[in-house]
Amino acid sequence: MGIFRQFAEYLYLRKKNPNASPTKWTKYMHGINRLSILLFLFAIIIILVKLFLRS
Repeated sequence: MGIFRQFAEYLYLRKKNPNASPTKWTKYMHGINRLSILLFLFAIIIILVKLFLRS
């Protein structure tokens, strides 16, 4: 599975694979990964805003 496809599944942009066996721990892992991706994107946006507003 490609990395962009996995990101799309984490962020609910793409439907998950129906053949994959969902477990409780897999759901926890995907939730934590989703949270970390969103926090990373938020931090990048803050850094870009600070860069452009200083100029």
